[in-house]
Amino acid sequence: AAAAPPAAAFYLPGLAPVNFCDPGKEKPECQSGIELFVNRLDSVESVLPYEYTAFDFCQAEGKKRPSENLGQVLFGERIEPSPYRFTFKKEETCKPVCTKTYDTKKPEDKQKLDFLKKSMLLNYQHHWIVDNMPVTWCYDVEDGQRFCNPGFPIGCYITEDGRPKDACVINSEFHEKDTFYIFNHVDIKIYYHAVENEALGARLVAAKLEPKSYKHTHPDNPDCSGVPMDISNKANGEVKIAYTYSVTFHEEKNIRWASRWDYILESMPHTHIQWFSIMNSLVIVLFLSGMVAMIMLRTLHKDIARYNQMDSTEDAQEEFGWKLVHGDIFRPPRKGMLLSVFLGSGTQILIMTFVTLFFACLGFLSPANRGALMTCAVVLWVLLGTPAGYVAARFYKSFGGEKWKTNVLLTSFLCPGIVFADFFIMNLILWGEGSSAAIPFGTLVAILALWFCISVPLTFIGAYFGFKKNAIEHPVRTNQIPRQIPEQSFYTKPLPGIIMGGILPFGCIFIQLFFILNSIWSHQMYYMFGFLFLVFIILVITCSEATILLCYFHLCAEDYHWQWRSFLTSGFTAYNFVLWLYHDYGFDLLPFHRDNWILCMLLVCNQNIQRGKS
Repeated sequence: AAAAPPAAAFYLPGLAPVNFCDPGKEKPECQSGIELFVNRLDSVESVLPYEYTAFDFCQAEGKKRPSENLGQVLFGERIEPSPYRFTFKKEETCKPVCTKTYDTKKPEDKQKLDFLKKSMLLNYQHHWIVDNMPVTWCYDVEDGQRFCNPGFPIGCYITEDGRPKDACVINSEFHEKDTFYIFNHVDIKIYYHAVENEALGARLVAAKLEPKSYKHTHPDNPDCSGVPMDISNKANGEVKIAYTYSVTFHEEKNIRWASRWDYILESMPHTHIQWFSIMNSLVIVLFLSGMVAMIMLRTLHKDIARYNQMDSTEDAQEEFGWKLVHGDIFRPPRKGMLLSVFLGSGTQILIMTFVTLFFACLGFLSPANRGALMTCAVVLWVLLGTPAGYVAARFYKSFGGEKWKTNVLLTSFLCPGIVFADFFIMNLILWGEGSSAAIPFGTLVAILALWFCISVPLTFIGAYFGFKKNAIEHPVRTNQIPRQIPEQSFYTKPLPGIIMGGILPFGCIFIQLFFILNSIWSHQMYYMFGFLFLVFIILVITCSEATILLCYFHLCAEDYHWQWRSFLTSGFTAYNFVLWLYHDYGFDLLPFHRDNWILCMLLVCNQNIQRGKS
């Protein structure tokens, strides 16, 4: 029940429902044919997804491939038509699809069979789609709960010592040692809800299947009975695999079309634990934020009250702390050009993240709208070149810089260029592996066109207005001779302060990152954008408070080099993030995963979020 509101909001923007009717009663607004599409195959044990056509399964001949948006291509989705096609309310039993024959003496056939075995060993999963809904495999898990997986395995493997791996535990007939069992049959159940008060037929509300394995003795006239389809790891000679399916239709009166995703989301593993953990994290972060704000306000109040009581010259001569460095506080930082560029790029990603999460909270970027999240993020980043150029130019001018052309070019190309270079290197590796996560050449050209033809000109426009405005006026005059900085204690030195400052913001987002990354690596759907947006806001507040507090301590120690330190204090959250990734997932996985775009955005956003501190 707790997951119902976000699921109900999925269709708030208006993804039009498709109506289905009995054969012979078709209308322009009602159809009887139901198409099943297949998506990429992936595995939690491998970071390389593959297209459906990379495997030797039954193929759909002569059918047009559906178009995909930019977000789907970047996420590596490859949706293709399948040979499985149903007619509404027409049930089929053990209908043959195709038969694949492999002769292990032929190198080509042996290569195809070995690839199929390797995919079963790594537990690669099918992902089928009916009416824009995932076809789910529902089974019982611990504590009597039922989990609905939006995918099902190709097959499974019994090890040489007789231990069943992965899905082989579901059938006691899978017992032969060093043997693969392929799921070559599926029992599909399609649930529909009749449209009320309209003669428009029905709408599909769920599609579930159960994978099975049969060694069909008569592939042309199968009966879906007998022993499972086994493939010995040391098999020689000819191997025949016949693929079949059965489909049944069931009316479901309790589920409406607008809430048809609920049963998938409610069955997500650890959903209730996630809600409790996030609430616990929010309470802790709010408590810590209150402490930081209280300490900051009380300390500042005492200092200001003490300075206000000084009414004599002798008292003024006894000044100490941050009042001593008022003539050096606005001295331009070292590498001001680089800092202004990072601040501009950080502003671009900060606004992009805020707007993307805001739209996601409204339901526009739900899993039902495939690829919308990444498409929205990329388009917003491209269109937000103007604030990036404006912020970079304003800060660079306030730092006293005069090389405005260099500043604009670095804002346009430095951070995006680093991300694109990493993106391109990963793509070359994925191309070499033949993975579906590799971005096609045409999409790369489109990304470059968005960058060079839209983002770069907008950055120049923003920089023009930024340089045109007067420099930011400082409330105090900067001394001509820099003040000597006294010897610093350990905790006021740059590195310890930066490390300590990144711990609190990372604790704020740690639990939410855990579930986001689990959904990425496990290929599950992440839908709790409301909590993610709230955690993002708290992250910004926590970063600001921690940075201001540590900056105040440094100024009290008469260290006026605060600009880079304030930027890197919360930026160290990104390094904590990388260290945690290395510890939990292994650093060898990071360079090869397409979803690193999201990780890169999070890293850059965390590191550049301190725009307002300057």
